[in-house]
Amino acid sequence: MIDWLNALAGLLVGLVVGLTGVGGGSLMSPILILLFGIAPSTAIGTDLWFAAITKTVGGAVHHRNESVDFGVVRLLAIGSVPAALLTGLFLWHYNVERLSHAGTLSRVLGVVLILTSFATLMRVRLARWVTTLPVRSSPRFPVMKLAATIVAGAILGTLVTLTSVGAGALGATMLLLLYPKRLNLKKLVGTDITHAVPIALIGGVIHLIAGSVNFGLLGMLLVGSLPGIVIGSKLSAVVPERAIQPALALVLAFAGYKLLG
Repeated sequence: MIDWLNALAGLLVGLVVGLTGVGGGSLMSPILILLFGIAPSTAIGTDLWFAAITKTVGGAVHHRNESVDFGVVRLLAIGSVPAALLTGLFLWHYNVERLSHAGTLSRVLGVVLILTSFATLMRVRLARWVTTLPVRSSPRFPVMKLAATIVAGAILGTLVTLTSVGAGALGATMLLLLYPKRLNLKKLVGTDITHAVPIALIGGVIHLIAGSVNFGLLGMLLVGSLPGIVIGSKLSAVVPERAIQPALALVLAFAGYKLLG
C-alpha cells in the first residue's frame, strides 16, 4: 500500500511539474517528509536522484529542440559544480544522518521552500523591475552579469546539494533576473533544467555514499511521475499557469513553515 502511495506522490509532483514547467519539483521532499514520515536525509537523497533522472530526460528533449543556452549553463556550472562538491564534503564531514536527526536539514529545507514560494509568485514582477535598473546601462554591466551568473550557480549548487530544492523556481528566477531579454520562456526552462542535472548528480552521489538513498522508493516515484508529467503537460494547454502558481506558492510556503516548526 505504501509503495502505491509513493507512486501517487510521484504522480502528483509530475502533474504539477508538467503544469508549471518549473517549481513543482520542490514538492517532492516535503511530501516525503511531512506526509510519509521519511527521514529528511533519505527524502533529500532520493529526491536528488529523482531530479537527476527526470531532468536528464527533460534536458535531452530541450537540447533536441535547441532550447538550451549552453553559454549560460557553463557560467552557472563554474559556480555550481565546485559549490556542490564543497557542500557534499561538508555533509560527509558532519555526517548527513546526524544533521538529519538534529533537524538541521529540515530547517534549511523549510527556509529554501519559503524562498521558492516567493520566487514562484514574484518571478515575473521581479524581472520587470530588474529591466528598469540604471546599472544595466553601465559599460561594466556585462562583466558584473558574468560574475553574478557564477555566484548564482554557486548558490544553487549549495542549496540543491543540501536540500534537493532550488534548481527549479529559484534557478529560473535568477536566470530571469540576469537574462530577461536573452532567454525566452522555452530557453529559460531548458537552460534551468540542463544546469540542474550535474548538481543533482553530485548531490545524489554524495547521499548515495552516505547511505541516504532509497532506490525502492525512487522506483515508485518514477513510476508515478512519468505519466504525471505527460498529463500535466497536456493540461497546461487549457489550465493557465496564473491559476496554478498562487496555489503552488501557498503549498510551498505552508510546507516550509511546517518544516521550520
